[in-house]
Amino acid sequence: MRKVVLAGLAAALGATLAGCGGSGSESDKSTVTLWMYPVIGDQAKSQAFWTKVEKDFEAKNATIDLKIDQQPWDGRQEKITTALASKKGFDLVVLGPDQIPQYAQQGALAPVDDVVAPAKASFLPNALTALTVDGRLYGVPIYQTITAPIYNKKAFADAGVTEFPQTWEAFKAAAPKLAAKKVAILDYPGAPEINLNQSFYPLLWGNGGTVFAADGKTVAFNGPEGVEALQFLLDMQKLGGLPENAATKKNDIEGGPLAAGKTAVYHAATALQATQLGAAIGDDNVGVGLPLESKKKVAFGIPGGLVLAKHSPNAEAAKKFAAFLSSPEVSAELAKESGFFPARTDVTVPGASPVAQEFAKSLEYAFPGDTHPMARQVMALIVPEIQAALLGKKDSKTALDDAAKEANTLLANGG
Repeated sequence: MRKVVLAGLAAALGATLAGCGGSGSESDKSTVTLWMYPVIGDQAKSQAFWTKVEKDFEAKNATIDLKIDQQPWDGRQEKITTALASKKGFDLVVLGPDQIPQYAQQGALAPVDDVVAPAKASFLPNALTALTVDGRLYGVPIYQTITAPIYNKKAFADAGVTEFPQTWEAFKAAAPKLAAKKVAILDYPGAPEINLNQSFYPLLWGNGGTVFAADGKTVAFNGPEGVEALQFLLDMQKLGGLPENAATKKNDIEGGPLAAGKTAVYHAATALQATQLGAAIGDDNVGVGLPLESKKKVAFGIPGGLVLAKHSPNAEAAKKFAAFLSSPEVSAELAKESGFFPARTDVTVPGASPVAQEFAKSLEYAFPGDTHPMARQVMALIVPEIQAALLGKKDSKTALDDAAKEANTLLANGG
């Protein structure tokens, strides 16, 4: 059995590994190469988990030589694009819903509907929908992420606010009370490097808006719903409800204003961030709420999809492993070690923490974002305009209209 390759070794041997995906072995075994990423943050736990997965799978499938290459997040998109274009590097790789459409439309991926079919009813419907392009499933869900509001209970109590606000109006009503205590109610992270899925987009979606128009040919984020969402932030800013550095602020919890009691709520946090907040202020002082809403509840959450390269010469062997990794037993262990959630409804995670159980309540509101081949490029155009609005350089409508003009030009020119 081959050993799990660590990220550093994979980088050092990049040229050699690039030719290994899907190639034959010294025997008549089928070789399946998976590119996996550090979804398990602890490196020692990650290596132990994936070594066990490799060993257990090969014990049940003697004719398949499984190779798991641990890859770094840095440079991920470029390396995957190169591997698919050169038809070398991997048979399977983990992708998110925002990455899959472009590769599926390029014909670089193979559908995996048949892998999920025997247990389709046991997968989260939102997860399957998120990984589907033009009616075909291109990713086998192996985990699900979710975000939810986390809040500093003490900050609310000190301001005399007895109930956690869940709507825009409730936030506006509570903001002045916390501001009087020199606390900004919303820990909004407006730094350019923060993904909008964890800052502005949840507000847009919760107000009934979308990033793209239904046909995907133009954008829609500058419609009334989007302008109202950005105006909500500007209104909060006037009420003292945002940090003074909101335009440049990151979403770090450790050492950040939420842990210091200078802000009260981060509206799109992960379970890990809730745990970090608990370590800083005490678990009893941490609250977990349902998604902040204007017109509806929407929580950003994506499934991790195990994607099959169209060029794989060992597709059937790769599909066997995809079925194994997405099975209830392995899904439960992956969720336990990673802190993410299973993408199945028939899985119980051993030893799930109270925080994890609270976050799980938002799974029904999970939304992967507006999947589009140019989702990331369009996001990059929106970010500086929102920042300009937070800095007082543009009003909400002008900022989003300017971003939309650039984005529509991009879409019209095909990128």
